[in-house]
Amino acid sequence: MTNRGADGVDRDIENQWAALPEGIRTQTDGYVLQDSLLPAVKLVWDAGRAWGVGLREAQHIVSLRYEHHGDRVARTPDSPIDFDSLAALAHGVPGRVVAIEAIWDGDTVHDWFVKLMALAEEPVGEKCLATIYWGTAQRALGDADTGGLHPSAAAATRAGTALAEYLGVPFHFTSPDTPDDEAPRLRP
Repeated sequence: MTNRGADGVDRDIENQWAALPEGIRTQTDGYVLQDSLLPAVKLVWDAGRAWGVGLREAQHIVSLRYEHHGDRVARTPDSPIDFDSLAALAHGVPGRVVAIEAIWDGDTVHDWFVKLMALAEEPVGEKCLATIYWGTAQRALGDADTGGLHPSAAAATRAGTALAEYLGVPFHFTSPDTPDDEAPRLRP
């Protein structure tokens, strides 16, 4: 059970934060201000074990530090997914672009997201043109209907299809309906 004060603040979490050495608190805030969530959580968890800080408590402490710093956090900028930006990035790919592919990926910070890739030959390779997180997709789509797709999939399909048509290459997205980071990939 949590120990909440009249102001709604969890005193146990507050006490765990205060119990951490000053250097750990300073480094944690540094990670938070750089929008480096995972290193901040790991640091608090590793250093806080002596004070009973488990993973959940570490996540909660870091979340409260994000709230504390608010607009001072240097958020990682969204990848541009407008047509002009993607076309410019595709033209910068070494070699001839032979396909545009959308692939699922995920992590503990962003959950599921889609990477929009340009596949090239001569030299054979691939380049990530954009990483489309949920928030990135929602901002790009606005009020547009996603057709039941995850917003990242809908935005990647829209942007990838337009770019592929412009480049005269195929667009490939194996699993737009279901996040699957092991779906078969298209290879040039």
